[in-house]
Amino acid sequence: MAPALTSNSFRVAPGGGRRRSLYSTREHKSLKTVTVQAKQNLFSFGKPQGDASSEEEAKGEGSANKANRFFIDFGKIPDAKSLVPVVTSPSTTLFASTRRKDPRAVFVAGATGQAGARISWALLRQGFSVRAGVPDLPSAQDLARVVSTYKIISPEESKRLNAVESSFSDAESIAKAIGLATKVVVTVGAAENGPSAEVTTDDALEVVRAAQLAGVDHVAVVYNSGPVGFSGQSSYNVLDGISSFFSNLFARSQPLTLGEFLSKVAELDVSYTLIKAAFTEDYSDESSYGLVVSEEGSTAGTASEFKVSKSQIAKLVADVFSDTSIAENKVVEVSTSPTATSKPIQELFSAIPEDGRRKAYAEAVAKAKAEEEAAEEKALEAEEAAKKLEEEVKKLSEKKARATSLSKEAQQRVAEAGSSLDNLFIKAKGLSNDLSWDKLSSQLTAAVSQINNNNDDDEAMEEKKARTQIATVRGQAKARNLPSKKAVVKKPPQKPKPKQPEVKNIFGGLFKQETIYIDDD
Repeated sequence: MAPALTSNSFRVAPGGGRRRSLYSTREHKSLKTVTVQAKQNLFSFGKPQGDASSEEEAKGEGSANKANRFFIDFGKIPDAKSLVPVVTSPSTTLFASTRRKDPRAVFVAGATGQAGARISWALLRQGFSVRAGVPDLPSAQDLARVVSTYKIISPEESKRLNAVESSFSDAESIAKAIGLATKVVVTVGAAENGPSAEVTTDDALEVVRAAQLAGVDHVAVVYNSGPVGFSGQSSYNVLDGISSFFSNLFARSQPLTLGEFLSKVAELDVSYTLIKAAFTEDYSDESSYGLVVSEEGSTAGTASEFKVSKSQIAKLVADVFSDTSIAENKVVEVSTSPTATSKPIQELFSAIPEDGRRKAYAEAVAKAKAEEEAAEEKALEAEEAAKKLEEEVKKLSEKKARATSLSKEAQQRVAEAGSSLDNLFIKAKGLSNDLSWDKLSSQLTAAVSQINNNNDDDEAMEEKKARTQIATVRGQAKARNLPSKKAVVKKPPQKPKPKQPEVKNIFGGLFKQETIYIDDD
């Protein structure tokens, strides 16, 4: 049995008898599914349908051919590759499907690469379903023919192999090719994008980003630290070295270094395991040595470090996917040693610490978030302070406007008062002109004389009234002492005339003094 070669199915089964083929087509949403069952020789074609000899042969076959109403003559088919449908949008329906993820499905990016093919076979042997991402389906068909011929995988394993056309161009297309797989593996190195093309750290980063988009649980990145060249080995050709030099010199951009790649992977929300090793071929002596797994940077420059065969790396990846919890967020360096013994995967990875880049990035994100929150709080405080200041400025503006209006009103009143005062001064000036000292003196003299006259009259009246009262009292007293006699009426004696009052001018004639003489009787 050969592996399936499309995102639907492509099954090849050997058998005896006549060279007949049976195919049926069914449409699954936007993709067509083709199932082919061939007898012994997959690529044996019949004669053209219009040939008379083929018609006679068909008549001679009798009822056997008539019974099979789906008999097809391959004479019209120029190449067996035409049996493989061209999928313009691979796994589009699977990517958009609401079906649950398959925990035992693994997407192998670059499944036709030197290490990618071996990783696919190792995963199939451990019971995983493999979605093989290939750069083009015809090349995958050639590989499937070799696998079918040499019985590299069993018929049962071929049922769990599903090939999808996938490149390293962008993360979205890779995410569609991942489909329902929950694990992804990609190998960085020469001859990993097909049999000869290279997979760079930039390509691998696109695969990791696609894994995040597709909701993948774990990603394994295999990094070949061996010499650059076909199969990881130098060709020892000077011209190849010169062409490689100028290719790197005039390249648009240099690929990411391993440190830069890991820093960017640590920023993504997907667990990862990076396996760094120097690859060698499966027929080398190192393939029989035991694996040594150590933490990053512990074996740099070690003379006793031996390379690792691609089959050993493939088995290690399959073991990691069997229990991803022991290798989550870890970076390891793998080598071989003739004295190392075989150990289970749990023992190999248990002593490896987690990658500090993910923790440092999480701390940096938390710190940045805290700083952002603090900045937001300060911004809110500043905004509130600005609002308060704006309110105070508004109040001050209102007060200023009020003060300005009061000032204008006061100025208006002052102006009005000034005009009134000027009028008063004018009137006062007019009065001062009308007023003279002589006139004032005469007026005062007249007023004083009038007052004195009034006072003199009042005093004379009071004195006269007192003298009358005194006389009355004395007369009453004498009358009591006198004997009773007949009343004799006597004429009152004439009183002398009082002296005329004396009038004198005082204060230079300003005032007059009047002297009045009064008798005691």
